[in-house]
Amino acid sequence: MQLRALRYFVTLAREQHFALAAEACGVTQPTLSSAIASLESQLGKRLVERDRRFIGLTQEGRAMLPWAQQLLAAHESMVHAVDALDGPLHGEFRLGVIPAAAPETGRFTEALLHTHPGMTISVRSQTSREIVRSIEAFEIDAGITYLDHESPSSVISVPLYAETYVFVMARGNKPPPTGQMSWQEAGHYPLCLLHQGMQNRRILDGLMRDSGVAATPRATADSYVALLAMVRSGGLATVMPERYTGLIKGADWASVHPLAMETPVSRIGLIVGDRAPLDPVAAAALGCARTIAELPFD
Repeated sequence: MQLRALRYFVTLAREQHFALAAEACGVTQPTLSSAIASLESQLGKRLVERDRRFIGLTQEGRAMLPWAQQLLAAHESMVHAVDALDGPLHGEFRLGVIPAAAPETGRFTEALLHTHPGMTISVRSQTSREIVRSIEAFEIDAGITYLDHESPSSVISVPLYAETYVFVMARGNKPPPTGQMSWQEAGHYPLCLLHQGMQNRRILDGLMRDSGVAATPRATADSYVALLAMVRSGGLATVMPERYTGLIKGADWASVHPLAMETPVSRIGLIVGDRAPLDPVAAAALGCARTIAELPFD
């Protein structure tokens, strides 16, 4: 049984489309289809339901998938363990990041590439639930996500910082009160927020609900870039993590105001799968996270 065929199978299960899976694997569609057909022949079982297109995995395919994922991950970890004996690691590091923690990717990337200059890093914007699922499926090496709300299980974590929030509106709109804003005051503005499939929005809904405010945004999005674009041009306001203020610092259109909070809402940290032996790449990520957790955020 060839690892190449297993990789094609796992990729097809993820992409659920033959052409997209072939593109992700860097091969032609006939090559991918032939390898999977050969795998089915070796096992004597049909793994994929297909007509002229991908329909889904068979019962046998679904049973095989987690084992195929583990086999590929074990092979990759073995290569990493051997490479680590010679010094800095090489290869691609796959990182999932919740939108609320996107500003933290800069510090983590700098720390990882400084320590392991032979590596490259691929950052994916994912929800907290997608990050946990991707770690379980060996699709990413680590994630930066919430540690306290809907706490991830079967992971090793390193806290990076505690999240607080700010209110952002465009200058020239209805003037906000001076000093800190309350959640009740924020609720009087036309808001744009992340959609409810994202944990940050669920946290904000809870905070506003506890303050007697119903979160009824005029617009929703899945990224803070989109929210800021709507604030700048659409006469709306938003609530976002304080860490984003560094990215809009000096913008002449933005009016940023701290929200009154007794304590930080949640810790955000880096997580890797709790597996033994620990992949050297995961160990390197934990080491970088511990380093940047001790540094001030500019």
